[in-house]
Amino acid sequence: MTAISDLLITAITASIEAGRAIMRLYSGDIQVELKDDRSPVTAADKAAHAVIQQALVETGLPILSEEGKEIPYATRKSWSRYWLVDPLDGTKEYIARTGEFTVNIALMENDRPVAGVIYAPVIDVLYAGDVAGHAFHLIQDASRINRNSLHRLGDFRVASQPASVTGGIRVVASRSHRTPETDRFIEELKQEFGSAALVSAGSSLKFCLVAEGKADIYPRFGRTMEWDVAAGHAILLAAGKDVRSYPEYAIFPYNKPDLGNGWFIAR
Repeated sequence: MTAISDLLITAITASIEAGRAIMRLYSGDIQVELKDDRSPVTAADKAAHAVIQQALVETGLPILSEEGKEIPYATRKSWSRYWLVDPLDGTKEYIARTGEFTVNIALMENDRPVAGVIYAPVIDVLYAGDVAGHAFHLIQDASRINRNSLHRLGDFRVASQPASVTGGIRVVASRSHRTPETDRFIEELKQEFGSAALVSAGSSLKFCLVAEGKADIYPRFGRTMEWDVAAGHAILLAAGKDVRSYPEYAIFPYNKPDLGNGWFIAR
């Protein structure tokens, strides 16, 4: 069985190549189509999917991608190890040209995220996490690295203070998908911690801010899909943090018959 570290390197290189494919289209006219669920899709989504598919198929593991074909639960429920991919997370951010979109690739084992990569091509920053190795990596100028140098990556050590020490709590919330329930939860945090500093970010960068120690909590009280969360969840776990369903605070489930998610909190 291929080691997670080797598979993580494959995911890192695939995400960077997908980012290059996205950026080649970013400066041109963005043509938007609507999928059956009325969510937007662009040529960049499809191009990134093709690049990732070509790279990951070499691992011999099944691939579940937002832009791939729908795979019935009867087929995937027996998967013990597979890739869970969002080739372009934050399509609305891409269309709006905010730069806050990412490439998300997660490696799943027994329906748990064990490794993950989130790459933001506009700022050329990549986050990666190996859960078993408790290794959280933050790579600046990611497009300049080569595969050989990835074997010598050092860990990024999170140096944040807990909210009780800083005298408040830092909340990261969606730039495009804020809900009234989220706003009420933030008000509750203000009552509990005395103050709540709000940080807005797009796509899976919200998970990264929590993992990096630039935010304390990310509440998401709206519908998402499993591929929106898995890579960020792996990175958080590698950084000693977690994603839990809300309000139960139960283990966050994956590979469900319905790939849609309930509410969750990352912290």
